[in-house]
Amino acid sequence: MNIELTTSPSAGDAQAISRGLVDFNQRSVEALESPSEAVGFSVFARDDKGNVTGGLRATCFWNTLHIELLWVAAESRGEGLGSTLLAQAERFALEQGCERALTETTSWQSKPFYEKAGYTLMATLPDYPKGHACHFMTKRLAEGTTGADAGPAAA
Repeated sequence: MNIELTTSPSAGDAQAISRGLVDFNQRSVEALESPSEAVGFSVFARDDKGNVTGGLRATCFWNTLHIELLWVAAESRGEGLGSTLLAQAERFALEQGCERALTETTSWQSKPFYEKAGYTLMATLPDYPKGHACHFMTKRLAEGTTGADAGPAAA
């Protein structure tokens, strides 16, 4: 057997890994949602000139809202914009059949913001990046408040 490490795998090789895992998962869990059924989406906030002043990028997959990133421009923080973006994403996720949300945030970002929106800490990875921490957070979407109900917060 040959072992190869590469920083530029061919599309076919990368697909072989993905396909192998998808096939394994679908054999292991009856009626498991296929990765092709994932719904990626974004929520944008724009100023009067159409400039993006905040946004959220996420995916609905395996009955879960996966929040990839949420950003609000410095001049728009503290006005509830982050909470509004989050609430919109959560409503959309509920419409897609999601029951929970997952996100990660670092120690200098938005842990208090997510906590205020009803997210709870699942785990913390210390020293990621060095000198900081990464927090993994979750929320049951059918329970509790949405981000908009949590009040103004910096995101």
